[in-house]
Amino acid sequence: MSAGVIDEAVLDDLASIVGPAHVLSDPELTSGYAVDWTRRFAGSTPLVIRPGDTAETAAAIEVLADARIAVVPQGGNTGLVGGSVPLAGEAVLSTRRLDRCETVDELASQVTLGAGVTLADAQAHVTTCGLSIGVDLAARDSATIGGMVATNAGGINVLRYGAMRTQVVGIEAVLADGTIVSHLAGLEKDNTGYDLGSLLAGSEGTLGVITRVRLRLHPIQPERATALLAFETTQDAVTAAAALRRSVGSLHALEAVFEGAMAVVSAHLGVAPPVGNLGDGTGDAAWLLAEAAARNDPSDELGAAVEELSGLVVDAAVALDPGARKRLWAFRENITEAISASGIPHKLDVTLPAARLAEFVDGVPDVVRAADRHAVPLLFGHLGDGNVHVNVLGPGGSEPAEAVDGAVLRYVADLGGSISAEHGIGAAKLSQLHLNRTEAELAAFGAIKRALDPAGLFNPNVLLPPNA
Repeated sequence: MSAGVIDEAVLDDLASIVGPAHVLSDPELTSGYAVDWTRRFAGSTPLVIRPGDTAETAAAIEVLADARIAVVPQGGNTGLVGGSVPLAGEAVLSTRRLDRCETVDELASQVTLGAGVTLADAQAHVTTCGLSIGVDLAARDSATIGGMVATNAGGINVLRYGAMRTQVVGIEAVLADGTIVSHLAGLEKDNTGYDLGSLLAGSEGTLGVITRVRLRLHPIQPERATALLAFETTQDAVTAAAALRRSVGSLHALEAVFEGAMAVVSAHLGVAPPVGNLGDGTGDAAWLLAEAAARNDPSDELGAAVEELSGLVVDAAVALDPGARKRLWAFRENITEAISASGIPHKLDVTLPAARLAEFVDGVPDVVRAADRHAVPLLFGHLGDGNVHVNVLGPGGSEPAEAVDGAVLRYVADLGGSISAEHGIGAAKLSQLHLNRTEAELAAFGAIKRALDPAGLFNPNVLLPPNA
């Protein structure tokens, strides 16, 4: 059930656990926890609890469970599908105070981190040991490790290291009755039953509150070379991306920006892309941002691979020093900010089979216009793993018609793709989950949810359809 009016005895019990300063009930203090980063999803909450460690989290959850108060776990609140806000008046349990970075285990190349540690802080912590976090994304200053695991975040290095689930070698979490499950040894081989870490990764806070995570780390690749490649067509870019994956062993990131999105980010930055013809923003041009990373200078390897693409590439810019590389990356990392500055988009994060990628990108504008003739699709994504981010704006930056979402996601499913590549299902795609999951799968999901959260108190309005 939603929190509604909170009994004073519950507030007193919670304050005795986490401290009065970390039990928030004043609407002026709780309102910021009730709206997501996109501004598209908003709710309300009468209560925010901010525990400082796993024991406090468990005790707080037990109080909420006894009072039958539903709760939404929340990290950095950087999600894009409405999965971390109290949509129906639930309490919010913020993990931001779970921010301890434990000593790096250099022999194992692993580290245990509190769920509230931001990605940027985690990166800084392990960098001192010559190691890196396998997942990186533009929201690194706000996104938290626990939230990234709960959503199985992807980002720009998935083609090399895999998504967040792949990084998890141990986990600690609090279940719906306040029970603590902890398995943090980090053994690379541990065949002793169900993998709770893998189960909780991608569960979007519906099965437990993640409090600590043990991650595998990767050696820093200090030498980098970055190329921005321009193409006349989507198909040329897709063909080139496949060739780069085959020929560049040190390929670290492979990002695509299509013409509409490139026009928006270029205007936002006040700088035209250094290569390619931007046109009016409605054409078929595409750009690839390819980055190679290694212990030794990878520029010759990347340069040779680009040279082999001479029949496809219109023009190329290659950067080696950090400043020049940052200027090229700006055309990718500022896209989300640029689109948000233009309005409130619907964000449709999807994956396509490689053989259908170009067909999808070229066909999306017609699909969108059929659902809302005034809407404008802006596309970019992680072309190395088939992930396309479809952002759709209505006229003047308004939201497009709701019919756009279903039309695009049905198109994705018809082409054999996934309706969610890395953002999760949240509330935004709840009604379309059946496009990718069978009735038997949804029934299995529901059985797992009921087993771990029989009262349905953890994030009850996301991921799972009500009848699952």
